[in-house]
Amino acid sequence: MDTNIKTKTEQLTLTAAFAALACVATMVIQVPSPTNGYVNMGDAVVLLAAFTLGPWYGAAAAGIGSALADLLTGYAHYVPGTLVIKAAMALVAGLIGCYAYRKNEKFTKKLPIYMIAGVAAEIIMVVGYYIYAGLLLGKGLAAALSSIPSNIVQGVFGIAAAILLFSGLVAVPAYNRVQGLFLKKN
Repeated sequence: MDTNIKTKTEQLTLTAAFAALACVATMVIQVPSPTNGYVNMGDAVVLLAAFTLGPWYGAAAAGIGSALADLLTGYAHYVPGTLVIKAAMALVAGLIGCYAYRKNEKFTKKLPIYMIAGVAAEIIMVVGYYIYAGLLLGKGLAAALSSIPSNIVQGVFGIAAAILLFSGLVAVPAYNRVQGLFLKKN
């Protein structure tokens, strides 16, 4: 089999696996929020997908998996917003994460960069859902303010869980091989 075809197949398979993981992580724990949404642990997988798969494949996995969770759990009105917001989160976190990945330093020295990537992604999530609920779902910007505290809590837990998981995974040689399929050190 051609090496490029094998690599592309592995990339697509891993992207689909991360999409499924994002869907499940979003569905497992759902705490309803005041704006007809819910707080969940899917953001940890969104960030992990970005750090593992890079910006483009990570965005696809995060957006599709998270939107699918909304669809399957009765939050269809959030599917378009979730698709765009979660993909944008992973895109930004993946771009920043690629910068960290390419630095020839120990992981502990790169850790602050991954944390910044997580914070940037979660700001996109908080602002994105505020705008989506306020303008596109017609709740009004004042009413949508009530979603900000729960989204911040979700973001903090998402960053903490992603960094914890990622810190453990980078020590595993097989994970580094997977990450190397998507990210190139130049």
